[in-house]
Amino acid sequence: MKSLVIAEKPSVGKDIARVLGCRKSADGCLEGDKYIVTWAFGHLVELAAPEEYDKKYKDWNMADLPMMPEPFKLEVIGKTAKQFGVVKHQLFRNDVKDIVIATDAGREGELVARFILMKAGCRKPLKRLWISSVTDRAIKEGFSRLRDGREYNHLRDAAMCRAEADWLVGLNATRALTCKYNAQLSCGRVQTPTLAIIAKREEEIRNFRPKAYWGLTARTSKPALTLTWQDKKSGGMRSFDRDRMEGLQKSLRDQQVRITKVKKTPKKTMAPLLYDLTELQRDANKRFGYSAKETLNIMQRLYENHKVLTYPRTDSRYLSSDVADTIHDRLAACGTGPYRKLAGKLSKNVWTKKASFINDGKVTDHHAIIPTEQFVQLQNMTSEERKIYDLVVRRFLAVLYPAAEYDETVITAEIGGEIFTARGKVMRTPGWREVYESADESGLSGTGGYLDEEDGDEDGEGPQNEERVKAQTLPDLREGDVTGPAGISLTEGKTKPPAPFNEATLLSAMENPVRYMESGDRAMAKTLGETGGLGTVATRADIIEKLFSGFMLEKKGKDICLTSKAKQLLRLVPEDLRKPELTAQWEMRLSKIAEGEMKRDAFMEDIRTYTKDIVEEIKGGEGTFRHDNLTNTKCPRCGKRMLSVKGKNSQMLVCQDRECGYRETISRTSNARCPKCHKKMELRGKGENQMFSCVCGYKEKLSNFKERRQREGAGVTKRDVARYLNQQKKEEKMVNNPFADALKKMQEQDV
Repeated sequence: MKSLVIAEKPSVGKDIARVLGCRKSADGCLEGDKYIVTWAFGHLVELAAPEEYDKKYKDWNMADLPMMPEPFKLEVIGKTAKQFGVVKHQLFRNDVKDIVIATDAGREGELVARFILMKAGCRKPLKRLWISSVTDRAIKEGFSRLRDGREYNHLRDAAMCRAEADWLVGLNATRALTCKYNAQLSCGRVQTPTLAIIAKREEEIRNFRPKAYWGLTARTSKPALTLTWQDKKSGGMRSFDRDRMEGLQKSLRDQQVRITKVKKTPKKTMAPLLYDLTELQRDANKRFGYSAKETLNIMQRLYENHKVLTYPRTDSRYLSSDVADTIHDRLAACGTGPYRKLAGKLSKNVWTKKASFINDGKVTDHHAIIPTEQFVQLQNMTSEERKIYDLVVRRFLAVLYPAAEYDETVITAEIGGEIFTARGKVMRTPGWREVYESADESGLSGTGGYLDEEDGDEDGEGPQNEERVKAQTLPDLREGDVTGPAGISLTEGKTKPPAPFNEATLLSAMENPVRYMESGDRAMAKTLGETGGLGTVATRADIIEKLFSGFMLEKKGKDICLTSKAKQLLRLVPEDLRKPELTAQWEMRLSKIAEGEMKRDAFMEDIRTYTKDIVEEIKGGEGTFRHDNLTNTKCPRCGKRMLSVKGKNSQMLVCQDRECGYRETISRTSNARCPKCHKKMELRGKGENQMFSCVCGYKEKLSNFKERRQREGAGVTKRDVARYLNQQKKEEKMVNNPFADALKKMQEQDV
């Protein structure tokens, strides 16, 4: 008799099969003497769509709301139906005595396996593999201590509650809003608070009033020294009192500078922590302008195709102790090309469990993103893959290097009774910074470079409104020295508003939305922090993309802005759905269910009541929704006037009739560069009439563009252009579905 092992993804399944000695390959599984290993592709089964309960739900009618399935049904996802058939066949083999759930060690991983088993109707005994990494050692140890699957029934209940609650609230609220206002309005407990966070930032920017401030700078020529005035009371470097600062400038002019203190302090800085997915997405956006979705897609290729980086959808920035033994193998694998010398210096190092980047307690489902033991072939990567790989490898090498050590010297001086300071820094041992010095020279570092300092608060606040004493090369001065006279100059500036969100800072806000909570409830704030904020590392990119594709968000340069549609939605949606607190409340109760401290039925009863309440609130709403982007262009499908909307990288016409759902791309920002000004050009039109146009006025037919690029030997072939155009058609096809179909998968995205 054999055990059937169900992994969450093929790559993990194949790793497990190799360790277990399952070498006989079949369609969708691997078999050995004791085990059969098969896998899902993430979810193979999901909660059924409304029309699967009653055909009347195929049409969206307010009178049919709320929809309250009891019990919920499951359906096989169409695009992975074949693999579900493979798994089901293995489940009911006569020689399979029990099932080992080897999906991700977490709530959603548990749901992947349990939905498959429930849909298949399998009731064979269950065992659970619970490991936080998929190294050979971790797999072997995990199989030596398999747990009884029944121990995870509470976790299963929590996962099912999350899925069913999102279905009830998300689909009912979306249908109610759409029917009430006859517009394609989608909402959910993650996407709507995300919009509200952006709205709050836009309001802060609108209401901001700049305030002028002044400061003083003292300069001496022998020795060369620049000093910055410091307020005796507040310690600040600026004042909002112009008269005071102008008076000081006059009174201090040409006075001597007396050095009152020279403090030299040895300091150390550790390397930044390893990457989790969100941090990698932030960095890639900041340096290369990649969207969160683009970075995830590149990471997937590096993980699944090249097999040179570990699992991307992780929320941990640490390694588990069992990975420490594999570090030298990983260094050998990635230590080629520009990394050879850097990796070579670490060949004799030993890392213990006390290393700062090793912490079993901070590794949940998966450890941080690092190189695998697979030897890398850099020449086989695209330029985008090289850039992301470079980020991860250098971060991995950096944490293995020692701390950077430097001496910081702060000089305090007195001029006419006022305090002035200067700061200098001398590097003694570069340590981990050596890893990044070569990166800034390689051209892979992107905008700004790796070793940029004092970037300011990544959320767009704080340091940008504070004056800093900049580091400089300091002369050799001692306490009691007198120099000068000093030239005193008046500096001035204005306070700046918070920066608009870009994808990097929006990801940060979604990960840590506590400052956007209105309640001030510490327990809720703690829960949001522990559970990763709004969405998960695996879904945030999809949430942002969904908000763009639903025309809730648009880009202005790198800034993310709300559309008129989103602003109106926030006025029409029930208040609770706008707040991060809703997710916090759910997570607190779901944690209790997972621990066995709360019954599943009690939670779901409350969710059903809540769903009824929000549907009634929407039905009774007195607001209105107005299309302010109507055009005179008629829809070719239904004849109604179309809406002009701006997508993430395109301008589109969309039918105003939600049940028609026709969309047509008018123009799309391409990667093709203008030969005159080198800015990205837009591609407009259809078929043979497609034309590139640039803001500088340059225009060029697509056919001429292809010929020119081939003459220039730019490496752009007909195949490349065809691939680009096919992708455009594919995207249009994906969105040219009725609105009901487009929202059918909402429950799996909005988690």
